[in-house]
Formats: sequence, C-alpha cells, structure tokens
Amino acid sequence: MRCLPAGESALLVELADGERAEALHAELLRRRATGELRVVEIVPAARTVLLDGVENPRQLAAWLRELPVPPLEARAGGAVEIPVVYDGPDLAEVAAHWGLGAREAALAHAATEFRVAFCGFAPGFAYLTGLPQNRSVPRRATPRTAVPKGSLALAGPYTGVYPRSSPGGWQLIGTTDLEMWDADRSPAALLTPGARVRFVPRRLPGDAP
Repeated sequence: MRCLPAGESALLVELADGERAEALHAELLRRRATGELRVVEIVPAARTVLLDGVENPRQLAAWLRELPVPPLEARAGGAVEIPVVYDGPDLAEVAAHWGLGAREAALAHAATEFRVAFCGFAPGFAYLTGLPQNRSVPRRATPRTAVPKGSLALAGPYTGVYPRSSPGGWQLIGTTDLEMWDADRSPAALLTPGARVRFVPRRLPGDAP
C-alpha cells in the first residue's frame, strides 16, 4: 500500500492489484458507515482508492497503513440481472481466443458471476470482474469510432456495458436493452461498486431469432 497526497484534502491509496483495491474500498465504506472514518468521497479505480474531503491526510495515511483489511466478501442481496442477446460482432473472435465455439463462449460468459470493481469512462459504465485470468482478451487493434449503446463488451480482465454510443476499443459480444444510466432514476447508475451482476441470455448463437 502506498498513500499519496492529492491536493490539500485528498489521499490516493495505491494497492498491489484490483482485488486488494476492492477489499479496501469495501472496508472503508463499512468504517465510514459506522462513523469510524470521516471522509466525503471514497472512489475506487483499477488499483487505487481515492479518499476526498479528508481533514488530516497525513494522519489518515498512518491509520490506513495499520488498518486490517479482511478479504472481500460478496455484497448481501441478490445479483443485478442483465438480459443479453449474444450477437456481438466480435463474439466469434473472443470465442476463438478462449478455444471455444461462439455458443459455448456465450454460455461460459453467462455462467460467470461478476462484481462491479469500479465505475468510470462514462456515466453508468461499470468495470466488472469475475472472468478467470485465462479468459482475459486484448482490446481491438483498431477502435471503433462509434460503439452502439447497450453493447456488452470485454477488454483485458473486464466486462462492461456501454451506457451510450461512444468510441471504443472493447470486444463486442452482445447487446442489452437495459438502461445503464437514467438521470431520472435514483440512483442514476444501474451498477455501483460492489454490486453482483449476472448476464441472462435472451438468445444464444444458433438460437432462432
């Protein structure tokens, strides 16, 4: 763990990997809820956690270095289910990378339970972990100038759903009609850090349209 000052009232904590960052984030949320930790914002990322609105960053850094962080536990409650048609233009390429057929790859993806590690890139975009290391896939060599809203995509160890049309270099394996971001909903983001997520196939490769 490395604690770096970020301005006058924030602290950036660097961890060795994403799993440790998720565990620290969960533990900090728990301690803030009990009143033990006083901080305005706790923002997770791939291998960091940013704490903003800190009264004494140096004192907090010392406290963090002594903080026992238990292993990450699944959040209580049911998983968010996202209906998906596995019809993405890169599904065959991803399946070949995994050494599977397209239908088997879609089934393997749908059988995985994911967890939101952090959010970013665009409002409502969540980075989901859960795929085993050997299912990591590279980004496309040439990014698309416009990825359709609702595209289910993979890149590196992450799965995500594009909440709106935007440029992107992730591998597209399916689509969903579910709204990832709705400014009139509370919370606006369907997926928040720590949430469990399952993708439910509405149609698989080989099924009748």
